[in-house]
Amino acid sequence: MTTYFFVAASEKFLTVEEPLEEILKERTRNYKENNKEIDFWLLKNPSFLKSSQFIDLNTKIPFPPAAVMSTDKKFITFLKLRLEFVAVGEFEFPNTEITDPLKVD
Repeated sequence: MTTYFFVAASEKFLTVEEPLEEILKERTRNYKENNKEIDFWLLKNPSFLKSSQFIDLNTKIPFPPAAVMSTDKKFITFLKLRLEFVAVGEFEFPNTEITDPLKVD
């Protein structure tokens, strides 16, 4: 089982109002320099938010939603502190409802 951690908010907030692109570019550059495999993704309208586990969370996020997901809990904690107005969560995969953690609608 793999645990995925995420921050979620409206797509506009994550991609327009916050300098998230700069953060992700810098992290990607650092990973390449250190030959580390990418373990984070920006998902626009992620399917996992529609699972019953996140019904309450999904209703609080303005549409369309977006999420940054990672297997690195420290990175997601950093994003929560940096971005402030985001929801956070986690889930185990595989599970019965989420068939692909990176699927978008």
